[in-house]
Amino acid sequence: MTREKMIKKIKFLAKEAKLRIQYKMAKDCIFCKIVKGEIKSAPVYQTDTVMAINDINPVAASHVLIFPKRHIDSVLTVKKGDGEALEDMFAVAQKLISERRLEAFRLAFNGGRYQHVPHLHMHLVAGSTIKWSQL
Repeated sequence: MTREKMIKKIKFLAKEAKLRIQYKMAKDCIFCKIVKGEIKSAPVYQTDTVMAINDINPVAASHVLIFPKRHIDSVLTVKKGDGEALEDMFAVAQKLISERRLEAFRLAFNGGRYQHVPHLHMHLVAGSTIKWSQL
């Protein structure tokens, strides 16, 4: 294969990958829009696969949302191939806990009617008072 053909094929595969990623993301998902930059947000931390942002309606002194950049609906739709995203979510939580020197904290996943955003996300909450009914 010539160099030109190889470059053309790589460009095609890159374009195809981008289209597949866009297709996989839910059209009206607020977290997907944040990942794509359609909604401005200041990440407190991010990796290639995970983003962490401060909750806009915090229920505690420290309230961070940690979610995979790739759309996963909820804990009910997690499948075998999602292991890396889950591992990365916990790694980001560990990093934030360490950086913020949190001695007491909770990690929570909401589901069903308690899940307000249909994109898998973890709440990292810490502080003296946590308003659980608002989580």
